[in-house]
Amino acid sequence: MILNTGNRTDIPAFYSEWFYNRIRAGFVLVRNPYYPQQVIRYRLSPEVVDCLAFCTKNPAPMLDRLSEISAFKQFWFVTITPYGRDIEPHVPDKSQVIEAFKRLSDAVGIQAVGWRYDPIFISKKYSLDYHLDSFSQMAASLRGYTDHAVISFIDLYQKTRRNFKGVQAVTSPERAVIGQALAAITRQNGMMLRTCLEGSDLKEFGVDCSGCMTQSVIERAIGMNLKMPKNYHTSRKGCDCLLGSDIGVYNSCGHGCRYCYANHDMETVRHNMASHDPNSLFLIGNAMAEDIIKAAQQVSYRDDQLSFF
Repeated sequence: MILNTGNRTDIPAFYSEWFYNRIRAGFVLVRNPYYPQQVIRYRLSPEVVDCLAFCTKNPAPMLDRLSEISAFKQFWFVTITPYGRDIEPHVPDKSQVIEAFKRLSDAVGIQAVGWRYDPIFISKKYSLDYHLDSFSQMAASLRGYTDHAVISFIDLYQKTRRNFKGVQAVTSPERAVIGQALAAITRQNGMMLRTCLEGSDLKEFGVDCSGCMTQSVIERAIGMNLKMPKNYHTSRKGCDCLLGSDIGVYNSCGHGCRYCYANHDMETVRHNMASHDPNSLFLIGNAMAEDIIKAAQQVSYRDDQLSFF
C-alpha cells in the first residue's frame, strides 16, 4: 500500500515529532474526516507500506531523523512557490526551503523527491513575467537535485474563494504561455515538467500531463514495480494518481496559505493545532468513548521480481 501524509495537512512541517513517535510505535489511528467516530488503524511497517508519500512546504523538521524511516521506501513532494507573506504567511523563506530540499535530495535520492510549483495564479503583483523569472531562478537552484517539477493552476474551490477574495482563474492563453515557457526552463535544467489534474492542453509543449503521483512516478522513486489493483487509483475525474491512504487531518496546517483547500479558517486551525499531542495515537486530539476502531486491510503490492535498479 501507499501511505500518504500530505493531502490534508503538512505533517513534516508541523508534526514531525508525532510522526516519528508513530513510526516507532508501529501504528497510527486516523479518524474518518466525515464520520469522526469511525477510526482506521494503520500498521506502519515496510512489510505492508510500499511507499511513504510526503507533500510539504518545509521538510526541514524531518531531516535530522530520516534514519528512523530509512527502512521505508519514500517519495517526497516539496512545494516551493514565488509568493510572499501576503499569500503564504507562515511558510519559511524560500532560500531556506531550497536548502532543505537539497539536503533531502542528498538523503533519499533525486528520483524520490519532486518540486511542486503550485498553485499558479496571476495578479498585478504576481504577474506572468514574475512567474517566469521566479521559476527560472528556482529551477537553476534545484538543478541536479530533482528530475521533475509539477505545476497546476489555482482551483477556485468555495474555501479558496472565501479566504482569497478577488483571486481569478488563469486564462487559457496565460496557461499556454506559462506551460510552454516552464517546459523549456525545466528541460534546460535537466528536469521534466508535469501537470497536476490540468488536462492535456500543455502536452504539445512537451509537458507530461499524465499526473503527478502516478504509478510510474512512485515506481521510479522506490526502485521497483508495483502490481496495483484497478480500484486503487484516485476517483477524481482525469486523475491517474495513486494517492493512497492519508493519515493527515483537515484544518490543521499552520502555513495559512490563502489559496488552501484543506483549511476552512484559521480559527479552526488554531483550535486543532492546540489539540495536538505528539504522544497521542491520533494527529489531532485523543481517543473518545464512542470510537469504532477497525484495522485497515493492508497488503504490499511490490513485485520483487521486477526491481528497477
